[in-house]
Amino acid sequence: MAGLLDGVTVLDLASVGPAARASRWLADYGARVVKVAPMPTNADAQITPPTHAYSGGRRTERIRLDLKHDSGRETFLRLAEHADVIIESFRPGVVGRLGIGFDDVKGRNPRIVYCSTTGYGQSGPWSQWAGHDLNYLAVSGYLSATERGADGKPPVPGATVADSAGGGLHAVTAILAALVARDRTGEGAYLDVSVADGMLALMALQVDEHLATGSAPTPGTAPLGGRYACYDTYATADGGWLAVAAIEARFWANLCRLLGLEQWIGKQYDDAAQDAIRADITAVLAAKPRDEWVALLAPADTCVAPVLTVAEAATAAQFTERAAVATAHHPSAGELRQLAPLFAGAARESSYDLPDTALTDTDQVLAAAGLTTEEITTLRAEGAIA
Repeated sequence: MAGLLDGVTVLDLASVGPAARASRWLADYGARVVKVAPMPTNADAQITPPTHAYSGGRRTERIRLDLKHDSGRETFLRLAEHADVIIESFRPGVVGRLGIGFDDVKGRNPRIVYCSTTGYGQSGPWSQWAGHDLNYLAVSGYLSATERGADGKPPVPGATVADSAGGGLHAVTAILAALVARDRTGEGAYLDVSVADGMLALMALQVDEHLATGSAPTPGTAPLGGRYACYDTYATADGGWLAVAAIEARFWANLCRLLGLEQWIGKQYDDAAQDAIRADITAVLAAKPRDEWVALLAPADTCVAPVLTVAEAATAAQFTERAAVATAHHPSAGELRQLAPLFAGAARESSYDLPDTALTDTDQVLAAAGLTTEEITTLRAEGAIA
């Protein structure tokens, strides 16, 4: 099935993390993604994700190159001549030393969109630091602004927000913008995607408030960060939880009436009343099971929703009726279920055939780039490809 990015070819040098998420989503939009992996003898140079990860590599091809080999480097550059996008996640300076950096590729393909995705970006005093999701949440202010435990310990979030939004979606947005600009100018672009920058952008409401006013908010004091009882989570009788986000006055009034707490309708943002409001809501919601409250409150314009487990979310009628879950067939792992492409505009299918990532598409990929059978045989004999 053709997608919005049909005809766009992406060379992806990453195996996991934000860059791999970006190429995953580009593939979901119909781009042809070729994963460029190291030689088997250098397998420890990349993490091998489990079969189900990154949608099982659906709609992607795989090639193994030795980028430190002269012929391997030249082969990559020949592939780059036919590509639209390159995504890499080496530390700053590595691709330049390998001879496959932006300047090297641009000399062969001026239309290339070259995306370097790193933790802290290509410049700055932290640029050579190693890091992962939790580190980028930490330096952006995200962890500091999030409600603490009783001992003041910053939380460890249950999802990799930085890898996904600060990095992966950041890279996708930048790549798509560069492709649009290329249609106008004919020129490619170099994109310095910093996951930490992306997280700082996601913290704009809080950071901009500080920059504009000099405020230094503490955890639990932001309007949407635990300050008000109308925006909080509450336990129910069966050990479940409800998320209440009744920000607007009319939603808050609806909620108060249904809970028999009309006395608090006019006190929604009265700081002095918050402890009492929260105590009353807590007491009322503790009287019934979660799903009984959901049935009563959610359809009644109260901005109440259940706190679902991962298993519950995966089978929730709202998502399954929108074809969020698909069946996949893997050559060795057999049949499994996975999320279908979920972003707007990405074509959803009910089933997918997954590649066996233990195998490669090296010959087919190189042939499509114009290499002859003799050239491919020579490269394999030299140890430049596998």
